[in-house]
Amino acid sequence: QLQFVESGGGLVQPGGSLRLSCAASGFTLDYYGIGWFRQAPGKEHEGVSCISGSDSSTYYADSVKGRFTISRDNAKNTVYLQMNSLKPEDTAVYYCAAISFGCSVVVGSRYKYDYWGQGTQVTVSS
Repeated sequence: QLQFVESGGGLVQPGGSLRLSCAASGFTLDYYGIGWFRQAPGKEHEGVSCISGSDSSTYYADSVKGRFTISRDNAKNTVYLQMNSLKPEDTAVYYCAAISFGCSVVVGSRYKYDYWGQGTQVTVSS
C-alpha cells in the first residue's frame, strides 16, 4: 500500500534522453503534488521538478530548466519526467515523491513529502 515504483532509468550518452516513470499503487495521484528528487554520490539531495495536484502547475530547478519536463497521466496513475539533453552531472538516483498539499522542490522541501519511491539510477556517460 501507498507506494511508488520508479522506472525508466539507465545508461545514456551525453545529449541523450530518458523518460522516467513514477507509478503509484495504494492511492491515486490525481490530487497529490508529485516531486522528482535526485542524489548522486557525494552530493546533496536535490529537488529537480514537481507538478501540483490542484492545477498541475510545474516547477523546475534551475539546473534542469529547458531540458526536463514533468507531466502526469491520471488515467494511468503515473507521473513522468522527460529528460533531454542529458549531462554527466545529471547522473544520480532519481526518486519520486507525493505531497498532500502544494508542490515544491526548493531546499528543504523534501521533508514535506509524504510518500517516496525506491529510486531509479540514471547514468550519463560516454
